[in-house]
Amino acid sequence: MPHLYICCDPTEERAMQLAQRLNSVTEPQTIKMAKLSRELKAKGVNIIDLSLGEPDFRTPEFICEAGINAINNGFTKYPPVAGFADLLEAISLKLKRDNNLDYAANEIIVSTGAKQSLYNAVMSIVDPGDEVIIPTPFWVTYATQAQMAGGVVKYIQCGIENDFKLKPEQLEAAISSKTKLFMYSSPCNPTGSVYTYEELAGLAEVFKRHPQVAIISDEIYEYINYSGHHVSIAQFTELRDRVVVINGMSKAFAMTGWRLGYMAGPRELVQACEKLQAQSTSGASSITQKASVAALLGDLGPTYKMVEAFKERRNYIVGALQKIPGMKCNNPQGAFYAFPDISSFYGAKFGDTVISNAEELSMYLLNEAHVATVCGSAFGDGNCIRLSFATSMTNLMDATERIASALGRLSH
Repeated sequence: MPHLYICCDPTEERAMQLAQRLNSVTEPQTIKMAKLSRELKAKGVNIIDLSLGEPDFRTPEFICEAGINAINNGFTKYPPVAGFADLLEAISLKLKRDNNLDYAANEIIVSTGAKQSLYNAVMSIVDPGDEVIIPTPFWVTYATQAQMAGGVVKYIQCGIENDFKLKPEQLEAAISSKTKLFMYSSPCNPTGSVYTYEELAGLAEVFKRHPQVAIISDEIYEYINYSGHHVSIAQFTELRDRVVVINGMSKAFAMTGWRLGYMAGPRELVQACEKLQAQSTSGASSITQKASVAALLGDLGPTYKMVEAFKERRNYIVGALQKIPGMKCNNPQGAFYAFPDISSFYGAKFGDTVISNAEELSMYLLNEAHVATVCGSAFGDGNCIRLSFATSMTNLMDATERIASALGRLSH
């Protein structure tokens, strides 16, 4: 029997076949605009970057010292997947102290950032074909994660006329027998909207009638709140066993690069997330965990000082944007974003350029005003753009002057 020889041309190029799930994954607009602004800066263009949501403050010194002490004391080995016991206990104490929520240490897990906590929760809850309800505008990651899990996203439009907040009747109309999960944030990224106790109570009444629906409450901006005390939907005891509270260290403690988020929820979900995380990242940084214990149990003075600065900036930028003819802006009660409606500029021209959507307006502002923003369509609202005011007052004053000038050069 003759031998069969297969000839392979070593010069033949073959493209690697990637997984189909990646078809639903796109680069976040926040990261895209940050890249574009960096490229222009590298060419010598004076760009004011209002695209990324990152506090422009240093991590408080006592937190940094706790991280240094962790290194010096030898906390440089693999940590437990769910987190060190002292950190889980610190989170439990924080939830009771600040939110009046009772979560035992075994109902909490820490991850490498709140985004991973969200991912773990979504992957542990959603099966292919399950409906995931997301009110818009929303943080860009929610929909992509739900789609990666095979979920079918159902959006509920919440306009600026209602301060971008969901009404109970809208929620009731959206829920079906296939609905498995509801995802939202308060304070909200990108709108800065904050749900009051009464507003959440109205939504809670709807959820009580639909016990199959799990709820992910993203509370990463909890402390950056200009309206008063933070309210979590987990405070409604009838819903507690199906609410997943997501939080982290990045925003309140200016610890974006430290990468630590946490989740509190039903024990069986936490166990599922621990199993999932054990096969991906394992435990979060041991050094970051020790620093986070200090942050959660230490002096909140630096956090409140930072929030006061954000509030001053909020007051300035909202006032400046509201003075621009054709721009409509709500007054955000939390986070550090302005989310103005700029749809009145659609159809306007600058030379041969015609503005037809939010992305084109963002690019116009980048190229003509040299201010980086993010188009609202990335967050589910094509009538708006997002501007981060987590930067200096000097930058904000310069940026709003540039924006007003550039928009003034448009003609219909």
